[in-house]
Amino acid sequence: MQLEKSLADNSVDAYMTDIEKLTTYLQASGNLKRPEEIVLNDLQQFVHWVAGLGLTPASQARLISGIRQFYKYCTIENITKADPTTLLDAPKLKRALPDVLSFEEIESLINHIDLSKDEGGRNKAILETMYSCGLRVSEVVNLQLSNLYLDVGYIRVIGKGDKERLVPIGSSAVKYIRIYRKEIRPHVVPKKGNEDIVFLNRRGGSLSRVMIFYIIKDLAKKAGITKNISPHTFRHSFATHLVEGGADLRAVQEMLGHESITTTEIYTHLDREYLRKTLEKFHPAFR
Repeated sequence: MQLEKSLADNSVDAYMTDIEKLTTYLQASGNLKRPEEIVLNDLQQFVHWVAGLGLTPASQARLISGIRQFYKYCTIENITKADPTTLLDAPKLKRALPDVLSFEEIESLINHIDLSKDEGGRNKAILETMYSCGLRVSEVVNLQLSNLYLDVGYIRVIGKGDKERLVPIGSSAVKYIRIYRKEIRPHVVPKKGNEDIVFLNRRGGSLSRVMIFYIIKDLAKKAGITKNISPHTFRHSFATHLVEGGADLRAVQEMLGHESITTTEIYTHLDREYLRKTLEKFHPAFR
């Protein structure tokens, strides 16, 4: 996983946890087997056992995915001759659509930043960048100075699996990044190894994903926004606003850094009023 797919440590740890759960089940049931001895029925009983622990369907599906990856490896390495996960069914998932912020709500949230404080200027640059570029929270906290091409309106983003992409950045985000770099960041001494990180905490370290979460939650409260939002809401809003504006789904996929177009399709949920206007404009029966 680390060498061939360049997965992050957190992803590798999650896969290891899946295997540990399977091992725990086999031990608890007195049916401990080697990988090549496990059959489909064993895994079906394991999934039933996991469901009994109260894991959500989404968690069960993710766990099954981890077991499948393990057996894919076992097959490639000739540890097993057959793959018992081939006919293993995962629970059907409902596509949960997260809340999306309107452009006015995003502006209201950003306008509640206290710019009299240094971290306020930094936070404004962060949120402007997240909404302008549709970044994952991990991408914004790891954004590097050497990957900013503000003169030509692009940033280089390192996404999942260390995959790189060039993303256009809007003039407002460029403006506030420049203000932050010129007036705020020079007063912070970067910790060793963080010299190239764009957004620093007051101690010179990189910001954590949790910190971004708290910043957004606090601003939402001040702005009177009651929706359940997180850093990902900015990414979701970015994509939704693009699609509602008529953007090509392939272009949105490219900007979000999705490997598959099916992942991007969750961002195409459109409000009913928008759908009605589209039908009235383009469908002959509605004219």
